Amino acid sequence: MKILFIDSNHPLLRETLEKAGHTCDLNYHWTIEEIIDSIHLYDGIIIRSKIKITKEIIDKAANLKFIARAGAGMENIDVAYAESKGIKCLHAPEGNRDAVAEHALGMLLSLFNNLNRADKEVREGKWIRERNRGIELMGKTVGIIGYGNMGNALAERLKGFGVKILVYDKYKNNFGTDKIIESSLEQIFTEADVLSLHTPLTAETHYLINDDFINRFNKNIYIINTSRGKCLNTADLIKNLKSGKVSGACLDVLEYEAVSFENIDKVNLPAPFKALIESDKVQLSPHIAGWTIESNEKIANVLAEKILSLKLF
Repeated sequence: MKILFIDSNHPLLRETLEKAGHTCDLNYHWTIEEIIDSIHLYDGIIIRSKIKITKEIIDKAANLKFIARAGAGMENIDVAYAESKGIKCLHAPEGNRDAVAEHALGMLLSLFNNLNRADKEVREGKWIRERNRGIELMGKTVGIIGYGNMGNALAERLKGFGVKILVYDKYKNNFGTDKIIESSLEQIFTEADVLSLHTPLTAETHYLINDDFINRFNKNIYIINTSRGKCLNTADLIKNLKSGKVSGACLDVLEYEAVSFENIDKVNLPAPFKALIESDKVQLSPHIAGWTIESNEKIANVLAEKILSLKLF
């Protein structure tokens, strides 16, 4: 097969595919027009987040057999249309689920213990102990929405922290164990101290976390979002941070990201984003939860295995 790499990836992916006898063209800097003009020459394409694979592109891909995304989310691929044309759509959430789970937990522990603020103060010669007194995760109830690779990985790591783990997934059932409680949203609203979101971005999950959703919780809560930025309404989050209904937030993703975080407008920042930056109740990172040294290689291995198992050649 002839395979086009539109985005850079761990070299292991290309090496594995070439070792299996396939031709790989690395054209990371092609424009949309160049991709459209040449995509008919390829049997497969490998992407990350740089472009959206739209109906227009798919219609020009006369010989395309697969689209592979080096990552978890598939929102930048018109999956339904591609599959209607017989094109397989692949992704690799198995490759970065561990990284995402560790990052989510790390952000929460840092927020609970005021580590960002305390570190900055000590570097400035300030020794402020009482204001930086933390809270413990043990004894809390953590609600997880979405029990795919990421939600499952976080639940597994939480088992050792002495927390109650409630999990809701609209599309799964019978997954509960003695330590992971299959729950309704209502139970999470009633009991959770912490909410961690692990859903794809779809029409159904766009702004899932909004003012109404937040205020259905009985307790003041902490929110973690390592899924997709537009699953959470930032303006509503700021409103509830100010009121105290949200005690703190850990955000690896922002609704203001374009296709990738690097394209965010750093000059004309939206007011809610400015409020996030100014708040010491918020932990922020630039969409790197799944972006570890290890996950880069794992994703390459997962995708290579899935591509080679298609048996299209």
